[in-house]
Amino acid sequence: MAGVLIGLALLAFWLFSLFDVVTTPEDEVRNVPKALWILIVVLIPLLGGLVWMARGRPRAPRAAHPVPPGPGVPKGPDDDPDFLRDLDRRMRGDDS
Repeated sequence: MAGVLIGLALLAFWLFSLFDVVTTPEDEVRNVPKALWILIVVLIPLLGGLVWMARGRPRAPRAAHPVPPGPGVPKGPDDDPDFLRDLDRRMRGDDS
């Protein structure tokens, strides 16, 4: 039973790898041409799929890290001294 499950898992990985190679756009494939990747994955099922995942798949786009505001820029209304001064004046009723 364990052998059947391992065989099915290997078959599923091989089919996933093959489908991934076939559906990846030609200009996004890395290292070797797409046709050669298809041959590698078909002829060397487990190792070819692993190599495709590591060296052939397009890299996921990386999100840029957000740049924190500089030291002179307030982060929010409660960090802005002008806002706090105005708020304090309004709370005391000095709306002149």
